[in-house]
Amino acid sequence: MVGIEIVGFVVSPAHAYDGRPADGPVAVPTHTPDAIEVRAGYGVVGDRYAGRAAHREAALTLLAIEALEAVADELGVPPFDPVAARRTVLTRGLEVEALRGREFAVDSGDGPVLLGGGRPAAPCAWMDTVLAPGAHAALRGRAGVRCAALSSGTLRLGPATLTVSDDLGDPDAARAGLPRRRRSSART
Repeated sequence: MVGIEIVGFVVSPAHAYDGRPADGPVAVPTHTPDAIEVRAGYGVVGDRYAGRAAHREAALTLLAIEALEAVADELGVPPFDPVAARRTVLTRGLEVEALRGREFAVDSGDGPVLLGGGRPAAPCAWMDTVLAPGAHAALRGRAGVRCAALSSGTLRLGPATLTVSDDLGDPDAARAGLPRRRRSSART
């Protein structure tokens, strides 16, 4: 079990980054609530990915706030508005990228919510427009992990615990803002 912090939620019923980045984001309601309701096999109540068959394995996305802080520092720009990254759950003290392919539970006080870490959340070209030039490339390997909702429950802002269901060890909080690349396999 690892102690982490949930520092933000982003819930929106529609996509803001539609079309070409040069045209600017679409004005859509975006909520930053103190808590979210996660439903198994469905996602986050009120979010654009909830209940969509194509997103069952990617119903919500976790992002380490340290990744955004590191990229802003590397690019020499002021801190980013984390809402602009449009990731569902923003954490502090968690190597989010280590959760790819793993089942884990997050408990912020209302009982554990079981999630299945899936594919990386690849950054899009919009990041150069809404964060800073160069953010798109700098976020590769650290833009978050898409997750399936495997159980229902509530997640709240503040301290939380993470329990990983395998014996591969706990994610390393010191690596929270570092990029994680796919390992290349040697051809024999």
